[in-house]
Amino acid sequence: MFRPMSRSMKALLGVWIVTLVAAAGWIGWDTVRGDRPTIGGPFTLVDQDGRTVTEAAFKGKPTLIYFGFTFCPDVCPTSLLLMETALEKLGPDAANKVNLVFITVDAERDTPELLKGYVTNFGPTFIGLTGTPDQVAAAARAYRVYYQKVPGKDGGPYLMDHSSIVYLLDRNGRFVTHFTHDAKAEAIAAAVGRLL
Repeated sequence: MFRPMSRSMKALLGVWIVTLVAAAGWIGWDTVRGDRPTIGGPFTLVDQDGRTVTEAAFKGKPTLIYFGFTFCPDVCPTSLLLMETALEKLGPDAANKVNLVFITVDAERDTPELLKGYVTNFGPTFIGLTGTPDQVAAAARAYRVYYQKVPGKDGGPYLMDHSSIVYLLDRNGRFVTHFTHDAKAEAIAAAVGRLL
């Protein structure tokens, strides 16, 4: 048997319809305008030789960037090795045609001297960047990188919990795509190769 809708049900249905139309309109407007989250942007940091470096230093070549820290026990070394392996797959000249960049999220411990010894383990062309806590935070925000200091176990040194993403930028410093630490070197090499 059909029952007429109560006044409160009609009001609730009306609110839902208005909400759905508004949400669809907002999504449609963003699609028409082509809005998408911005990844990357300006930063000022210091390289492993103590020189001030901005994002402009990497223009002219495709760039792979990874945020991590030198005391990282596993995911950081794996990701940096992945970046180097991807370049090796592109041939011996690729190292001079692509920027490999490691940005620390541990400004407190990762000095330029410490970075210099660390990044050379992954290839002679790696660039390590650090800075003040505020400078590092600004760079991480630009790339939407999550990181947080985590106390060590049983009085051991602290660790940094952080997102693990390799970012690929084009010759103009614009974000192209990203890879997780479990990506295949072949996939990274193919993406970088398309920009060379």
